[in-house]
Amino acid sequence: MTIEQIIAIAVVQGITEFLPISSSGHLLILPVLTGWQDQGLATDVMVHVGSLAAIVAYFWRDVVMLAGGTLDLVRFRMSTPARLALYILLGTIPAVFFALVLKATGLLEVLRNDAVLKLQVVAWNAIIFGVLLYLADRFGSRRKIAEELTLSPAIVIGLSQALALIPGTSRSGITMTAARAMGFQRPEAARFSFLLGMPAIAGAGLLTFLEAQESGQAITPDQWWAAAFSFLASLAAIAFLMAVVKRMSFLPFVIYRLLLGGVLLLMASGMQ
Repeated sequence: MTIEQIIAIAVVQGITEFLPISSSGHLLILPVLTGWQDQGLATDVMVHVGSLAAIVAYFWRDVVMLAGGTLDLVRFRMSTPARLALYILLGTIPAVFFALVLKATGLLEVLRNDAVLKLQVVAWNAIIFGVLLYLADRFGSRRKIAEELTLSPAIVIGLSQALALIPGTSRSGITMTAARAMGFQRPEAARFSFLLGMPAIAGAGLLTFLEAQESGQAITPDQWWAAAFSFLASLAAIAFLMAVVKRMSFLPFVIYRLLLGGVLLLMASGMQ
């Protein structure tokens, strides 16, 4: 890969992983838009490593709190951090199960190899889940914080996260949508989405790494650079979103999703 490809892939992953506009969707359509070869599984692993490191760096206080909560769980002490750690664990299970189903069926590989289908899937998911984000954000309550999370909302948000494995949905977008619909404040919806994303991103990275190993794709120095650029872009995206949601709604991201979906549908129709 050229340095331009590395930077573009890393920046696209870093920004779109945390803004509610779908990283998997953008990574899938990037080769179609640029004419580059698909970046491959090993590169996908490394840009996700960069994103995961950015979450840990930005939310390090929460990471320390959750680590203490995990220790409390091991000691059978149900403290507030322990409860939050448990709910994050439970919320991750649906995504793990759905990821295994997708891996077994090979549906994502079909998408990687069909340019028209990939554009259509990303486009419709961008539009549909963009509308849902608008509705949840417009009519959702603004009262709850992450520490007030109970079992039922945790399961609902976790189930929604599983849908994000379908390109164009957006992991951060669908979990923020579910959290807003369940009555959480915008900053708290974003914060819980990112914390819930840590095991999900780590799990997705591990699964993709194993797939890369099976196909004989080794990690190269270029891909380490991709991880570094992804870390910087991810950190900037997290800081940007956390600042934005304290002052305004998700409407700009909804508009972007609708425009993106419309453009991709036009492109797909022109390729048929």
